[in-house]
Order: sequence, then structure tokens, then C-alpha cells
Amino acid sequence: MERNSEPAGHSTKTKKKVVIALGGNAIIENGQSGSFEEQLCNIRRTATRIASMTTKASDFEIVILTHGNGPQVGNIALQQDTASAKVPRQPLHALIAMTQGQLGYLMQQALQNEFMKVGLKRPVVSIVTQVVVDKGDPEFFKETPSKPIGPFYTPEEARRMAENSQYIITKVKPSGRRVWRRVVPSPTPLRIVESRVITKLVEDGCLVIASGGGGIPVTLDGGGYIGVDGVIDKDLVAGLLGKSIGASILLILTDIDKVKLNFGKPNEVAISELSLEEAKRYLMDGQFLEGSMGPKIKSSIGFLETGGEVAIIASIDNANAALHGEAGTRIVSTRV
Repeated sequence: MERNSEPAGHSTKTKKKVVIALGGNAIIENGQSGSFEEQLCNIRRTATRIASMTTKASDFEIVILTHGNGPQVGNIALQQDTASAKVPRQPLHALIAMTQGQLGYLMQQALQNEFMKVGLKRPVVSIVTQVVVDKGDPEFFKETPSKPIGPFYTPEEARRMAENSQYIITKVKPSGRRVWRRVVPSPTPLRIVESRVITKLVEDGCLVIASGGGGIPVTLDGGGYIGVDGVIDKDLVAGLLGKSIGASILLILTDIDKVKLNFGKPNEVAISELSLEEAKRYLMDGQFLEGSMGPKIKSSIGFLETGGEVAIIASIDNANAALHGEAGTRIVSTRV
């Protein structure tokens, strides 16, 4: 029997465990500068939605949250550049740890406050999480890596940034003035170092915020862990988290309502449900782009292949409806 978070004396029931991967727009919306006040406001609004999905009467239990950190880690790197003459730069993997602490704190506090409002006695904890990657991963050797971080630049800004730093700057949008962005390696996650601790916290009834920003990438070197520079895709890690705690549902929340085939073309079509085999076939056909929908589909496939019941991709605004099968795109092992 799964544990739940209801106080002693209440009837218990087995709830379906849900792992949520929060997209960047849950923290910084398009067009925002990323100020502390903006991020706090967005996180509080997201926490309200999550709290509404995990009531005592619900059939679901949100057990793990993970989140992106691309804008935040890129902004910290820029702050370091500005002050580098006075304050030594820190490596990228250390910046990821910084964003895990900052965003974990804000999410943890916002969720605790929401739970108190509705009288739900549920512990919330954020954990600094390391994720093992292969030091021979091809991403570390690409001329142009795949993971964008930090702000968007105009062509002139991008040219100056490339000339005055060691950053790799590339075009990440097809049109517009601000279409250039810094890119870094995004290695494939293999294993979550703290998975046993996370599992124990979930078993004890906690809602755990873990693997923020995809986790801190580490490799095994000489029998110990060592941090490496890169940013792991948080959607891929969400699937690993779901597998590690035996979750039934992987809920990937982003800024779109549904997965689309032929995206951006005249014959574009939104999809409400995909079978596992259909998802694999469309992925092989190049329907889902790397750095965009591709990792979300890959994560969903991996989650289902390791025992997950359903993976859902939906917008944050429609999160609750998607969980109940009324919105978003559902990916299932076999379509009925």
C-alpha cells in the first residue's frame, strides 16, 4: 500500500503517483526579464495549480516535481562575466547547483503556503540532485551543442558575445531579431545519485522537488563523482525520476496545449493521444525537434517502457484537466 499524506485517523486509499516536469514558463514567462519578483509571482501561481491537483479527495498524488533552469543558469553566468575582474567565475555545474537551491527554495515555500491554506499536512522538501552522465557522451564533443541557456540576442549582440567570450552562440529560432542564444552540451542522463533518498522521502509522504535544471551532471572519476559542465534536459530526467519511485503518470507541463505533427506547416495537426509505437515512429521520422518536443517524447517513451502507465504533455494552464484526460496529449502503451 502506498503511503499518503493524510493525517492519522482519515481513511487511506491507494493513489496514482505523479511526477511533474515543469517547463520554463512556469518560472519565467515570455517577454519577462526574470526578476526575482516575476519569478516568485509565477511560481506562486504554479504552486496554486499543483495544490489544486493534490487534494485529499484526489485519486492522484503529486510526489515529485522537477523543473528547468536554462534562463536562470545563463543569467548567473552573465552576472559572473560582468564581475569577473573582482569575483572568480564558478563552473557551469556549480551554477546549476545554485539554481537548484534558489528555485527549490521558492517552489518549496510556495507549495508549503498553498498546502497550509487548504489544510493539507504535507511535507515539501527540495534536494540538491546529482545525475550521472557518460564523460564520453557525444554532446561533449559537438562543434555546436544542443542546449540553449540564458537570454536571446540580436545578431549584433550575438557577434559581440562570441568575440568577447568562449561561449558558443547559435541561432535557435527561425525568424525575428532576438533569435541567437548561448548553447552548451546536454548529455544523456544515466542515473540519479540521490534516487534512494528521494524514494525514501516519497515513501514518507513528502512532495519532493528534485533534479532541478535536469540535475547537476557528474561523472565517475577514480571511484568518486566529479562535476562536469553541461545542462541535462529536465524532461529526460523526469522519466528517470518516475521510474525510480514507480510512478504511474509522467506529466510534462510546457507552453503548448497538445503535441503537434507537421509543426509550423500548413498541414499541422494537434494530437490528443499516441500509442507507444506511434510515438516511436514519429520520433524516428523527425517529427519532434531536439531541444524542443524531442526530449519530451523520448522521456515519455522511456517512462512507458519501464512500467509507467501514461505520459501526458500539456500546458500548465490545463494541467488539472490533462491529468483527468480532458486536455493535452496522452501517450499510452496501447491505444484502445
